[in-house]
Amino acid sequence: MFRSLSPGAIGIRGLGLVDAIALARKTGFEGLEVPIVEATHLAAERGIGHVKSLFADAGVRAGSWGLPFRWQEDDAFAAGLADLPRQADVSRELGCLRVSTWVPPGSDTRPMDENRRWHVERFGAIGRALASSGCHLGLEFIGPPTSRNAFKHPFLYSMAQMRDLVQEIGLANLGLLVDAWHVYTAGETSADVAALSPDEVVVVHVNDAPPGIAIDAQEDRVRRMPMETGVIDLAGFMGALKRIGYLGPVVVEPFDRELNDLAARDPRAAAVKTAAALDRLWRTLG
Repeated sequence: MFRSLSPGAIGIRGLGLVDAIALARKTGFEGLEVPIVEATHLAAERGIGHVKSLFADAGVRAGSWGLPFRWQEDDAFAAGLADLPRQADVSRELGCLRVSTWVPPGSDTRPMDENRRWHVERFGAIGRALASSGCHLGLEFIGPPTSRNAFKHPFLYSMAQMRDLVQEIGLANLGLLVDAWHVYTAGETSADVAALSPDEVVVVHVNDAPPGIAIDAQEDRVRRMPMETGVIDLAGFMGALKRIGYLGPVVVEPFDRELNDLAARDPRAAAVKTAAALDRLWRTLG
């Protein structure tokens, strides 16, 4: 496992690739979530060797990247799917084979069975587009009941359910984005994480939850920094990942208002604070 910076996940906006790599290096991160659209454009303009050198010279790994289009919308899906092989080729050259996206836990238009068939078809197409470059797609489930209750028709919300969907799609390069918050709010535990194979875990997110709130009442965008409250058993979570041999990026995604405010004023300070939280988490691994 390695500590990877996602600037957007901690409230840092408008940071280009060069500056993001520099920030990761200066604040002690081993990896960076790659803005793949910018990296692909830069590779076309200056060559893939130039992009690779940006990472190599800084000693920062290309950790993962987010699926860069709105796959839920038909027009955006078609356009994004056409661009995806080129982006995946760039990421392969960077040694970055981990891609992720999140799956809404409901729909206002598609009942469960119809929605499941729709997702099988859509992620099947995306997975096949990524496969030729060796890229793996991690699907993130959204755990809190407060999230799925906002929809007319609930959908998949747990690790077990998302795992079943991946198996139904039947592609070897599909797996899970495992977020400690969503494991907790879906009512799952570190034992469930320990039951995964390392190939199933594409990307990992860590965070904590505010105290004094029942699991069913937790709100998705009201979280805490890792190890801040102890509501989520992050030591057990990380220990499970270590036992199964997960080797990929660990990203902080706290949706923390205080951190976001700090990031708007001083991006480096926000990254330093995030790195310190990860350092505390890493110490639980011995």
